[in-house]
Amino acid sequence: MERNNAWDAYPGDKKQEVYDFAENYRVFLSENKTERECVKTFVQQAKEAGFISLEEAVAKGTALKPGDKVYADHMGKSLALFVIGSAPISEGMNILGAHIDSPRLDLKQNPMYEDNDMVLLDTHYYGGVKKYQWVTLPLALHGVVAKKDGTVVEINIGEQASDPVVGVSDLLIHLAGEQLEKKGNKVVEGENLDVLIGNLPADKTDEEKSAKERVKAQILELLKQQYGIGEEDFLSAEIEVVPAGAARDYGLDRSMIMGYGHDDRVCAYPSFEAILQMETPERTSVCLLVDKEEIGSVGATGMHSRFFENMVAEVLDRCGAYTDLALRRALQHSRMLSSDVSAAYDPNYPSVSEKKNAAYFGRGIVFNKYTGSRGKSGSNDANAEYIARLRRIFDENGVAFQTSELGKVDQGGGGTIAYILANYGMEVIDSGVAVLNMHAPWEIISKVDLYEAYKGYMAFLREA
Repeated sequence: MERNNAWDAYPGDKKQEVYDFAENYRVFLSENKTERECVKTFVQQAKEAGFISLEEAVAKGTALKPGDKVYADHMGKSLALFVIGSAPISEGMNILGAHIDSPRLDLKQNPMYEDNDMVLLDTHYYGGVKKYQWVTLPLALHGVVAKKDGTVVEINIGEQASDPVVGVSDLLIHLAGEQLEKKGNKVVEGENLDVLIGNLPADKTDEEKSAKERVKAQILELLKQQYGIGEEDFLSAEIEVVPAGAARDYGLDRSMIMGYGHDDRVCAYPSFEAILQMETPERTSVCLLVDKEEIGSVGATGMHSRFFENMVAEVLDRCGAYTDLALRRALQHSRMLSSDVSAAYDPNYPSVSEKKNAAYFGRGIVFNKYTGSRGKSGSNDANAEYIARLRRIFDENGVAFQTSELGKVDQGGGGTIAYILANYGMEVIDSGVAVLNMHAPWEIISKVDLYEAYKGYMAFLREA
């Protein structure tokens, strides 16, 4: 059962609506490479669209009514947006849930050291990566440094044309005989992903002829001058090492986008854009954007936290309808699209895919009935009745969609936040955009699949 190519629905000049939406996304992806940056941008745009802070609404005792729009920012890393519907929230919500963290390198808390007139930063990789893909690339530093006086300094080095970049070196081919005999997961070791940031020593005075670590001293002086931070401030810093440079149109026909962080911002962005279009839905619309999915959805800002449940309770309270039973009913009666990416079929590596059940570029948004690995272990497995409902909604709204699984049965697998929300008893299915090079520094998506996701997410919020 082959699905049609989604581009066929956009003949001639109609392709421009796809290109325009994709260009806005390309700019967003280029400018927001961390979860903090995503939340900051989304909050600003939500305010401009009429959303108010749920925290402020609670503090002022503001009552919420159908059509009202509120957002909850959690530690600057997770975000929930609600558009209050005309039906009681206890009858359920329509939820789009995506994650905004991506695989990367994180600086360790005591990262800086000098070795033979070179200064490096020690890192720990975050999420599932092929470590050898992160060497010999121009990299940028993004994040925050929290100082003891309570101030927070934002760091962004490597994105402007005038900025320097940093990077991880690799062994030259002439001396790589032993290295090339290693397995792929050992070719580059995690402890060798240290980022080179300097080689210029500080000027030496007569009194400092025997001074050591002069290059490190020079780097620390630069950080002090430009950001007002010292070496000890790294103890309370969150600095991410990410690929430097903008996302680019990909392919001679410009039908695709290559960029860092498609997983999962290619689903988070259309989810956010979809909720901006909601006025007064029948069922309360929710866009939930969370952190830490790439490392198991753990911690205070991951999906395993009680953040979302707590915010639903607050919204119920502001609607004058909170009880513990109403909260439980609201969650159980909800319907959700776990908006996460799928692995696109790659003609270079056909052996890992089962062609009848693979996701393809240009054939629209992807439904994964189940994820998990080997025997569906760790998977949410969506009900047939729910899938039928979504098929009807998407067909009636002219949304191109396809179904997929993550590779051949015994090949591997993966998971999303779907099973966590399913613990409440709500109906959940994974639904997102197909990606090539998933978890690599530079990933690729199809522009038309991105646009179909946006159309599908709007239809879901209105009609699910």
